[in-house]
Amino acid sequence: MGMARMASDSNIIQVTGLVKRFGDFAAVDDVTFSVRTGEIFAFLGPNGAGKTTTIKMLTTLLEPTKGRILIDGKDAQRDRNGVRESFGIVFQDPSTDDELTALENMDLHGALYGMSRAESRDRTKELLEMVELWDRKSSLAKTFSGGMKRRLEIARGLLHRPKVLFLDEPTAGLDPQTRNRMWDYLAKLNAKEGITIFFTTHYMEEAEKIAQKVAIIDHGKIIVQDTPAKLKAKTKTKSLEEAFLSLTGKTIRDEEAGAVDALRMHRRMWSGGRK
Repeated sequence: MGMARMASDSNIIQVTGLVKRFGDFAAVDDVTFSVRTGEIFAFLGPNGAGKTTTIKMLTTLLEPTKGRILIDGKDAQRDRNGVRESFGIVFQDPSTDDELTALENMDLHGALYGMSRAESRDRTKELLEMVELWDRKSSLAKTFSGGMKRRLEIARGLLHRPKVLFLDEPTAGLDPQTRNRMWDYLAKLNAKEGITIFFTTHYMEEAEKIAQKVAIIDHGKIIVQDTPAKLKAKTKTKSLEEAFLSLTGKTIRDEEAGAVDALRMHRRMWSGGRK
């Protein structure tokens, strides 16, 4: 699919000693990992492994019990607004306003990030053309198919030129052709703008094909992080799915419905009901 851009040696995401406890239960238990600038990074784990809790902390939705998160050099606990400006996020379930047109959805997002009208419109045209929605810019989002809405959400998440794009189960429920096209769009952005992509997926063949590096979390701990090729070599398996099963003893297929549930509050995370 052409994910050819080389990640740099610098880390745009640095997570150190991350812990999140709910009472006596450690949902995330001393997690440390890093993501290099420009890297395509897949974060995998079965339900209850701590993956969603980790992502909530990375995107400032949840306060860590202990540990440190740096995104683009900014501390996620001390500079939440700075961190939020550094990333975009795409959800599994739709987060567009169905009663607005594609253009109005983009305009609203641009205004929330303080973009000028001219800057927002120029970027909107570029992105909607990229995701093949410019000809539908004046159509209400409620008239869009699921795949079209996902493409609009990707464009919206990229509008403010974030350094990192978080995608939580972005292709769940989409047909294979739409999934492939979505990743083609993101490959172009990764190559053109060097955006770092951090995604979760239950499609293991997708992670194997797309990700330059994979981290697997289970029982609140990172059990391994490496390239898909090295993970297969270490476990003497022929696919990432077999490697995952070898490492965790679990399947990831039951992730489809639940990975993003706790992230739905993101649309209300900023004051004024920002989406």
